[in-house]
Amino acid sequence: MMNDHVKDEKFQRGLEQFNRGQYFEAHETWEEIWLAAQEPERTFLQGIIQVAAAFHHFTRGNRAGAQSLLEAGLNKLDRFPATHRGIQLDELRAAGKRWVAELAAGRSLGNEQFPHIRPAPNW
Repeated sequence: MMNDHVKDEKFQRGLEQFNRGQYFEAHETWEEIWLAAQEPERTFLQGIIQVAAAFHHFTRGNRAGAQSLLEAGLNKLDRFPATHRGIQLDELRAAGKRWVAELAAGRSLGNEQFPHIRPAPNW
């Protein structure tokens, strides 16, 4: 059983990996926490894992898979407040929705436009 300190360290490691564009690694790191999580945290983690997996798919050329996973992840994250678990979740959701719209239109924001997950103010 993972204690809260280990869970927090893994969550932070996943954030760092995501922000470096290591989406597969972030997905794997967060999945370790997700496996032991209880609701509602389990849904939050599943949403953020799906967002990471979406960008991993995009970097591998799977645009349809990216769009589908991004939509599923954002749907799960929509039930959480603007800031959650110390991150600016509203910014991630807004960026994700821009990506979904671009992918649905057959366009791409390009690699330089990948979202970053920023810490919430005063966290």
